[in-house]
Amino acid sequence: MTTRSQRRWLSALGLAVAAVFAFPTYWMLTTALKTPAQILSPAYDLIPLGVTLANFTTALGKAGFTTFLVNSLIVTLGSVACALVAGLLAAVPLARMRFTGRKGFLLLVLIAQLAPLEALFVPMYLIMRDADLLNSLGGLLLVYVAFTLPFTVWTLRGFVKGIPVELDEAAMVDGCGRFGVFRRITLPLLGPGLVSTSVFSFVTAWNEFLYALVFLRDQPKQTLPVWLSSFKTAFGTDWGGIMAASVVYAIPALVFFLLVRRRLVTGGVSGAVKG
Repeated sequence: MTTRSQRRWLSALGLAVAAVFAFPTYWMLTTALKTPAQILSPAYDLIPLGVTLANFTTALGKAGFTTFLVNSLIVTLGSVACALVAGLLAAVPLARMRFTGRKGFLLLVLIAQLAPLEALFVPMYLIMRDADLLNSLGGLLLVYVAFTLPFTVWTLRGFVKGIPVELDEAAMVDGCGRFGVFRRITLPLLGPGLVSTSVFSFVTAWNEFLYALVFLRDQPKQTLPVWLSSFKTAFGTDWGGIMAASVVYAIPALVFFLLVRRRLVTGGVSGAVKG
């Protein structure tokens, strides 16, 4: 048992670590509210002396914002949905069935997850070019699905294995088939796993920049990360505008997390089998 003093020290340490990680976000927000003179001032004002919303007006009024926002939402939400469906259909057989080549397939999934995205850039480009999918939102969506699918399969397999097999057997004794067991038992209990993998897929696709920059050549088809780079020109960088745009850019990811955070609770199966 830790003493009250030890708990206080641990709490203080936790708050200090949290402050370190939260400071860049705080600095981004305060910079977005500063005037150009305050931003370029050598004094590091942690609290802005004057607050202005002109930077947000500049960011939201920049050409193409609405189009890029819609493109990002289409690619991100589409990749999340496709990765969840494909990952779930692969995870359940891998966790519940025994077939030839299962361990080899799992090894390939793990290797694909460990491969850095930069190492896959040239192969992905050649595949998309040969399939005539360059410069299309559908092609970029498939690339994001390929990035997030290995993690989704591996994670959901672990959640499926955490569901007691006795639940499946009891349902089958009562007359449920394989699909009925999946729909009535497995799927409802996989809520935390589906949410965890969807958050990872959403953040990965929402923040990706390099592939979106190279694969989408036409400006009307580009996404918000590429739009953020437009605040830096040959004449300088609009720091206030880019910080305000970054705040706006972070809102959809924050909203998505707030919508699904209630489902990020583990241990939902621990009390499912009694006696």
